[in-house]
Amino acid sequence: MVLAKDLMTMQNPTWCPGCGDFVILMSVRQAIEKLGWKQEDTVVVSGIGCGSKLPRFVKVYGFEGLHGRALPAATAIKLANKALNVIVVTGDGDGLGIGGNHFIHTMRRNLNITHIIEDNRVYGLTKGQYSPTSPDGFKSSTSLSGALETPLSPITTAIAGGATFVARTSMINPSKLTDILIKAMTHKGYAVIDVLQLCPSYNKTFDMNWYKERLVDLPENYDSTNKVSAFEKSIEVTEKVNEGIFYIEERPTYEDKVTQMQKEPLVKQNIENIKMDKFYNKFK
Repeated sequence: MVLAKDLMTMQNPTWCPGCGDFVILMSVRQAIEKLGWKQEDTVVVSGIGCGSKLPRFVKVYGFEGLHGRALPAATAIKLANKALNVIVVTGDGDGLGIGGNHFIHTMRRNLNITHIIEDNRVYGLTKGQYSPTSPDGFKSSTSLSGALETPLSPITTAIAGGATFVARTSMINPSKLTDILIKAMTHKGYAVIDVLQLCPSYNKTFDMNWYKERLVDLPENYDSTNKVSAFEKSIEVTEKVNEGIFYIEERPTYEDKVTQMQKEPLVKQNIENIKMDKFYNKFK
């Protein structure tokens, strides 16, 4: 069985000291170990951003794509070989800004993949611009008077859009983060985890003390299968920030519905007898 230490690579993370990406990396490795996933059956997909360097630091298959395009790449990988365990890592800007359209349509399809949103509420790699999750009035390197836009809620969007596992946690409590990651990774369907994290270099507003004072668990009697309650809890306005599993739904995955994939993964199917001559001849 692979251990978390076996998932270390020859490359060392280049993140700033105190960055939440270190904790997320550690939790991803621990979750893979506890689930007993094989390295050759697992792939981590990312786009562009600080945290999107994560595939370099996990000794499994990895793919780094274009900015905002991690989900399409993950979709292609899953459709080509549905037997793979696919983990997608995006930042709040990468996944919800330029990649927002892909976020919506991945929810509709309900592919069996796990999507970790590294949510530090700022663009770290490009030196501190405000992101889709930055609150109204947030002062950044390019908005000295404060952000003018209403922030996007990953949780509300995911519940409304059709994701079948929706959770929020933080890097403040690594064991809780690992536990939720394991539940997301074993869920059959599109699992979205909004991971609140620190960016000590460019977001000094939401520091460790801010999260410690505000993060609270969802109530013990909370019903995560009730979509209306999940939506209401996601838009609840209080001084506290709820964390936990907001919503779970069992629904057929996209792979389950594709006829050509029912027997076995596409990569294992014999295509020697498939002839494309008639198709090609149409364009001669």
